[in-house]
Amino acid sequence: MKFDYDNVINGKIIIEELEVQSFEMNLYLVKLKIDGSSGMLYQNKALKRFHSAEQIRDEFKSVHVVKAWMVHESPYDEMIGNPPKSSTSMTLPFSMT
Repeated sequence: MKFDYDNVINGKIIIEELEVQSFEMNLYLVKLKIDGSSGMLYQNKALKRFHSAEQIRDEFKSVHVVKAWMVHESPYDEMIGNPPKSSTSMTLPFSMT
């Protein structure tokens, strides 16, 4: 499912879950769960990109978010010649304030 940025930000929507997906080079994407449906956040038919955690907090300050966390994917072990891990992601709580 795709969620439209303008509808989410300007609507009276309760976000059950907000997952910040953190990638290298200050790239963040947002996955939402609203009314039991999960999907990525889009704007103008493209994934909505954020460049900092603070930008996400600022843009969602008027929206009620029940639960939020950040998932960070790290390719560093493979980059330095170590064998790949079965899971290279780390999940952390994400404060919306």
